[in-house]
Amino acid sequence: MTFFHFGNCIALAFGPYFLTYKYSGMPEYGAFWRCAQVGGMYMLTQLCKMLMLATFFPTSDGPPETASLVTEMVKTTVDFGDVMGLSIVLGRVPGVGHIKILITGLGWAAADLLLTRALPLWVGARGLEFDWKYIQISLDANISLVHHLNMALLVWLWWRSDLAAAVRPIVAVLLAGCVYRPLLPQLLGILVGSPPVGFALLAACATPTLCTAIIACHVFITHSASYH
Repeated sequence: MTFFHFGNCIALAFGPYFLTYKYSGMPEYGAFWRCAQVGGMYMLTQLCKMLMLATFFPTSDGPPETASLVTEMVKTTVDFGDVMGLSIVLGRVPGVGHIKILITGLGWAAADLLLTRALPLWVGARGLEFDWKYIQISLDANISLVHHLNMALLVWLWWRSDLAAAVRPIVAVLLAGCVYRPLLPQLLGILVGSPPVGFALLAACATPTLCTAIIACHVFITHSASYH
């Protein structure tokens, strides 16, 4: 039972990444090592973000509940470093638009999966008892894949010189929404009285991710149609 639970969690977490790579046309471009290079840039970006947080926002000795929403918002602003990192990667990855977006987004998301979720799944999902927590971690990895692909798409759109002026503010708002998405559970907790947990937390993360992804894809399709 333990082996099947572990295998289920691994398949649920890593399967969509493999399927995205295999059936998106990236193997035809030899994109595996490019994705690995994007993952290296992801690690460098996260290191710079941690140094900034440790320098300007040192951890306090008080309980985490005392942290104000404004303080968390300021800390979350550091995540704009991901936007800068994605911009650098998109400028260096060769290929047509949609391949650049797929390589950058998938490489970024895969590095995030390996660094933040692989170890908890390896250590915890092999335990003697079944725990829904690891299913939630696996599902959250799928949400993260959509999130990072969406971020790469929005950054690519933002730097397009031929993007319509009326659309650029929409892209900017969507980018800001992606960056500040981690604050949504805290905002819901303030409105409802208690922060969402479990699958409610997954729903709170998945809903804005899917909404912004649908809008971004519509902008991309419209832009591509008008460009051609």
